[in-house]
Amino acid sequence: MAAKKAEQALVDQWRDILALHARTQCELDRALTQHGLCASDFEVLDVLADGCSYRVQEISERVHLSQSALSRLIARLEKDGLVERGMCAEDRRGVRVCLTGKGRTLHGEVLPVQRAVLTRMLAN
Repeated sequence: MAAKKAEQALVDQWRDILALHARTQCELDRALTQHGLCASDFEVLDVLADGCSYRVQEISERVHLSQSALSRLIARLEKDGLVERGMCAEDRRGVRVCLTGKGRTLHGEVLPVQRAVLTRMLAN
């Protein structure tokens, strides 16, 4: 009986985490839409904001998107002039991605919005 209760407590905790994630993701999407972004768009800009260029695979490990979904997202950000892609010097098959000036400016404008949503949703 105690094992069942402990197991159910873990399941309940997991579901609470999922629910908090879903609510936070929706709030981020709602707030960022006013700036022409969704939460995933912002996450990519935020990864690139340190001034480095990253391979698509490196970005996918940090933003938890499949490589194909990330490639489509990067193509959309590139079309909007927020990022640029270039050949990877170390591996000609690879692609590196970096922020453009426009992307860096937008990231700076939207960063406080994203942080405010995270504070509101996650601060206890």
